[in-house]
Amino acid sequence: MAKVGHYSSLDRLLHRLAFASPAIQLMAADFEDAIYGSMFRDIPSSRPVFITSLPRAGTTIILSALNRLPGFGTHLYRDMPFVMAPVLWSRRSQRARKPTPTRERSHGDGIQIDIDSPEAFEEIIWRAFWPDKYTDTGIQLWTGQDAHPDALEFLNNHFRKIVALRCADRAPVGRYLSKNNANIARVDFITRYMPQATIVVPVRRPLDHAASLLLQHRNFLALHQQDPFSVRYMADIGHLEFGALHRPILFPGFGEARRGLSPDGIDYWVAYWIAAFEYLVSKQSCLELVSYEGLCHGKADAVADLCRRLQIDPEGRLEELASVFRQPKTHTDLTAAVAPELRARAESLYASMCAGWQRAGQPT
Repeated sequence: MAKVGHYSSLDRLLHRLAFASPAIQLMAADFEDAIYGSMFRDIPSSRPVFITSLPRAGTTIILSALNRLPGFGTHLYRDMPFVMAPVLWSRRSQRARKPTPTRERSHGDGIQIDIDSPEAFEEIIWRAFWPDKYTDTGIQLWTGQDAHPDALEFLNNHFRKIVALRCADRAPVGRYLSKNNANIARVDFITRYMPQATIVVPVRRPLDHAASLLLQHRNFLALHQQDPFSVRYMADIGHLEFGALHRPILFPGFGEARRGLSPDGIDYWVAYWIAAFEYLVSKQSCLELVSYEGLCHGKADAVADLCRRLQIDPEGRLEELASVFRQPKTHTDLTAAVAPELRARAESLYASMCAGWQRAGQPT
């Protein structure tokens, strides 16, 4: 997420206008269809790639690497605030565009962004069509029975728009590229209604992953207290992972597992990791589970393996793509406090995934 402290008064006013109601975004999308439909109507919405996992698993880095390939189209920061009408907004805002300096994103993790950096904005669409999935206690899972014909049509049309906008010279063969951590709640839905999609799920070592989640939660608690607009911004774009807005995905068993635990403690996030990946492992036949540490350690070979699994040609750019990855941090000061039973469950689950990758000859 971008740091929003630099938003001008006009930027904030425009944001509030765009997100005053989902109806405004949907009306903009309808107007876009009428005016620019010929630009994207005949583009196939086939073989999209969904990058998803718990936050802090390396999803942004994988998105940044794949976005360097010309065959993919994804959301950029410049699509804000009219995310549902990206072609219309691109045309209407073109004259007002100004170069923006590169900034570190709000996570404070060293990732630099500007207006042309890829970002996760797709959640805005899911919330508009399935508002009842978002409850005070968390985000419910989607199932194969959650059909919504209007939403499916809108999503596929939206994929075409992004491909047309970002892959203008090769649009007929371009592929929509999504990074959305909340899509781990929609594995069954995507598998059923988008059968040509590939779902990539990076997996990070559980204790360090949980520690990183805890640190980001604390980071955003402080940010939300300092800047009320950041709360509004993250709520509007559906980033509910951390801070004052934290709402977990309600994986099977997590309601009981989190009882007596606080998001301000490491055990809560280890329990969340276990619930998430027990669920995802049960769906692994539909997923491309990838070791994030393997991508960082294996570099070009690991990236080549990922490209092969996605059926994409890296076009002689393996070293460039591999250069994006860097070793994740360890947090021994936090992980030392993990409850023994949670530690054992998490490490056992991760070890079984590693064994599966090794049998398949994949980097770990």
